[in-house]
Amino acid sequence: MQENSPFVVSADWLEEHLGEPGLSIVDASWYLPAQNRDARAEYEAGHIPGAIFFDQDKVVEPDSGLPHTLPRAGLFAQFASSMGIDEKDRIVVYDGLGMFSAPRVWWMFRTMGATDVLVLDGGFDRWKADGRKVTAAPTKIAPGFFDAQFDEARVATLDDMRAIVDGGGAQIADARPSGRFTGKDPEPRAGMRSGHMPGARNVPATSLSRDGKLLPVKELRATLEAAGVDLSQPVVTSCGSGVTAAVISLALASVGHQDNRLYDGSWSEWGGREDTPVVTGEA
Repeated sequence: MQENSPFVVSADWLEEHLGEPGLSIVDASWYLPAQNRDARAEYEAGHIPGAIFFDQDKVVEPDSGLPHTLPRAGLFAQFASSMGIDEKDRIVVYDGLGMFSAPRVWWMFRTMGATDVLVLDGGFDRWKADGRKVTAAPTKIAPGFFDAQFDEARVATLDDMRAIVDGGGAQIADARPSGRFTGKDPEPRAGMRSGHMPGARNVPATSLSRDGKLLPVKELRATLEAAGVDLSQPVVTSCGSGVTAAVISLALASVGHQDNRLYDGSWSEWGGREDTPVVTGEA
């Protein structure tokens, strides 16, 4: 078994390959209000040389009333092309913390047809702490053309989740912190119920990394199984708004699990409705 995920790269590797043709570096930093960090301002103050900022609050479906809804393929292609990114590029995504919001953009690019997408292990905070190259200079963007090919098998809808909750067919792995999952702690979005979908398992996104680095494959497998996830069966990942659910998606892919989807509406959709069942307490 490979010790580390095939979907992450080390800072040493990225530093060695900076400036290579066909390499696109994407700063996918995004933070919750409670984290009190401004992702764009931090990017403008300093980023990895050649990195493009990916605004997760803007690269969304504009007609959705939910946060972070995956854009339709044509719109995603426009966004990616405007960043100078081609679907054939080797795309390395990073965030400030290491394994928080970057996996969401990793998942988005893969869902839209890119095949060589990786996440920087350790993130930008560690990159800076190690004294590696940082620049505040704007990245020059060459014209790009991203040919988006949407893979609907990677996405679960509200109707899919209703069917799963009612009749099974897949496991639900929820990446939110345990307090929000059990209903002990309130949701950060006003007017939203706390708790979880009936039958869901709690796999906090933070349990899948250490010091900003994804756990080794053996530990990922053990963590998922300890949370009650049967890796021989289909899984749907979920979280607050579809961002940290992708940390579980990355972990699943890293251990070789292929039959998994991400519930794009996540708790913002399910917990924000009045006609969806919600339970509290431990799973």
